[in-house]
Amino acid sequence: MTDFPVRIRPEIAALPAYKQGRQAGSEAFKLSSNENPFDPLPGVVEAVSAAGAFNRYPDASSPRLRARLAERYRVADDAVHVAAGSVSILYQLAQATSGPGDEILFSWRSFEAYPGLATVAGATAATVPNDAAGGHDLDAMADAVTDRTRMIIVCSPNNPTGPVVTQDAFDAFLTRVPGDVLVVLDEAYAEFVTQPGAVDGRRVLAAGHPNVVVLRTFSKAYGLAGLRVGYAVGDPRILSAARTTGIPLSVTAAAEEAALASLDAEDELLERVGVIAQRRDRLAARLREAGWDVPEAQGNFVWLPAGDRALEVAAVFEAQDLIVRPFAGDGVRITVGEEESLDRVVDVATSVAPR
Repeated sequence: MTDFPVRIRPEIAALPAYKQGRQAGSEAFKLSSNENPFDPLPGVVEAVSAAGAFNRYPDASSPRLRARLAERYRVADDAVHVAAGSVSILYQLAQATSGPGDEILFSWRSFEAYPGLATVAGATAATVPNDAAGGHDLDAMADAVTDRTRMIIVCSPNNPTGPVVTQDAFDAFLTRVPGDVLVVLDEAYAEFVTQPGAVDGRRVLAAGHPNVVVLRTFSKAYGLAGLRVGYAVGDPRILSAARTTGIPLSVTAAAEEAALASLDAEDELLERVGVIAQRRDRLAARLREAGWDVPEAQGNFVWLPAGDRALEVAAVFEAQDLIVRPFAGDGVRITVGEEESLDRVVDVATSVAPR
């Protein structure tokens, strides 16, 4: 749309809206949005059902959830910020740190919301290509830091390609980043990581890096994608600045109750996460046997580097009621879903494998 009734910022008018993974019909497997295929645990459903005072505003700061998370990370309550999904905190941090003339730096391809958050803040997105294995080239990212850089995003495991950043590489990277530049470690899929030596946000924070903020979410491993709750841990002064840019009262009481109940049931939830990780490893191995060069998968998804064939390959999957997520010109991301979907995914992937 270009014909607006009022004056819209040109860069916003040209910005594509965030593209959600396509919904699936009742007979199809939805493997497009990295959702948890398991239903919420009964205790979570009960907690949400009990939060029925919809005529009242929730407590704006989600204090009970912040307290629980602060205890986990061994920080003060004000070192935790809760919002409606970790992506909303990314937007808040971008607006708190960056504006016209500034740069937000990240690896590409990575989470598709990253370019948009720079544009919305009025800043410029500065990208560094992924390495040959589909992960972050942190040396090249450090080389790309300039006096205009205000915020750097490191996504581990990287969405949509799958590889992690190692702890050693991240520690070395921080020594090259100026201390007044915000580094956001986006760990949306951290619970699924099984690779030894992967970066751990808790370890980074414990080492005392005041310019690092760690992001986590309840949408993926905890299965609360429909309730929108995520959190950041970091220096209280940075998080306070982020809060000032956010929409007040965005985390509902039901979302806070669900997150608390999920933490109470964490052992069982993490058993489910273990099932998904094991399922992921089997799927990745079978796809490699079928001829696909699948990168090291450490989230709850696998990546087919289909390049210019991405849309064509995704269409073949969708024709077989497997709704996947294509990224034109790059590849296809497939969420690890129900066990019953695996054979069908492999069959279709085999039929369109590189020759």
